[in-house]
Amino acid sequence: MIATSKIQAGGARAKARCDELGTVPYSDQADGLFRPYLGPAHRATLGRLAQWMDEAGMSVETDAVGNIIGHYAGTTPDAPVLLLGSHVDSVRDGGRYDGMLGVMLGIEAVAHFSRSGQRFPFALEVIGFGDEEGSRFSTYMMGSRSAAGLAQTIDEGVTDREGITLRQALADWGLSSTRFRTAKRENVLAYVEAHIEQAPHLERAGLPVGLVRGIASQYRYRVTIKGQAAHAGTAMHERCDALAAAAEAITAIESIGAAGPDDLVTTVGFLTVENGAPNVVPGHVVMTVDIRAVTPGLREEAARQVLETLEAISRRRGVTLECEQVQDLQGALCNETLNATLREAIIEATGHVPPVLLSQAGHDAMIMAHLAPMTMLFIRCKGGISHNPAEAVESDDVEAAHRTLVSFIKRVGEER
Repeated sequence: MIATSKIQAGGARAKARCDELGTVPYSDQADGLFRPYLGPAHRATLGRLAQWMDEAGMSVETDAVGNIIGHYAGTTPDAPVLLLGSHVDSVRDGGRYDGMLGVMLGIEAVAHFSRSGQRFPFALEVIGFGDEEGSRFSTYMMGSRSAAGLAQTIDEGVTDREGITLRQALADWGLSSTRFRTAKRENVLAYVEAHIEQAPHLERAGLPVGLVRGIASQYRYRVTIKGQAAHAGTAMHERCDALAAAAEAITAIESIGAAGPDDLVTTVGFLTVENGAPNVVPGHVVMTVDIRAVTPGLREEAARQVLETLEAISRRRGVTLECEQVQDLQGALCNETLNATLREAIIEATGHVPPVLLSQAGHDAMIMAHLAPMTMLFIRCKGGISHNPAEAVESDDVEAAHRTLVSFIKRVGEER
């Protein structure tokens, strides 16, 4: 295991800094954490991060989409970049470690090498993506999409809850979506993201960190079922009950997910009955269907089964069906070579062979995989609870993650 005399405080400091950033002025919510893209808390947070990056020996910049980047030079001016990071924004009433812990651990890893003056045949960069959650505007992952050089169709006219347009929010920061393309990172050797697990597998295994095999691809649909609204006294055989059709569909969708491999999940997370009343047979229902899988092709096969099942239910029950795909988010498998290196780093840092985990949640890493090979390190999270004020991690686990990243970076340097 790695000697901890100089780096032992890194994980504890990373956790403490996440806790500091969970309060005003780094939150736009006085009684909890809410750090939306381009809000006052986002601006204050970037100022604090810039200070910590500078103290860690990095030069600092903010790019055209509002991502913050700290740069620690390599042994040559044209050295490629090993990029570490995650996102700095949060959902409303969010947890303190989702995203931000990965940024803090990146800073601490660089600080470790800066203290000893150690350089590598690659530069180290730490990036804090500004918009991953889409918690302010109807956007998601604009920060990593821009950094990866992916073309984006941006509607600057979309508004937040206060009616402020994305165009105005960008302008207040001196930004414009027309310049997002200039945020692409160049000469990237690999991308590494440390993140809380957002599931209870590590906790059940009694282990601090784990290796990620891949991030699930996602489909999301908006399903509208139209029957015939009628009096609750209508005979059962004469009804075209949209809600009953939806209920059958929900059970069938759950069964499709349960019958598949472990990395397939299907969810109906939203349902509304229009003009619902106790004495009315429902005539109009809207619901969402979320389908996720890591294994290539599995999501597509499940979607085919779900859509065929919905069609069959609608025909049998005499209701009409409209299915609109509202999201197609491509997942990614972690790079096998990087994973082999990260596995050895985990063993060195913790003395344990890490479990290989799947991520059903989306991450910036799935976007950055379009730019460079990527891998992810998961950190144990109490109860697997995330996007919630109850989100919690142990300092010892964060220390283990910190030691792992230090070992990983050294090993990549040796392999170069």
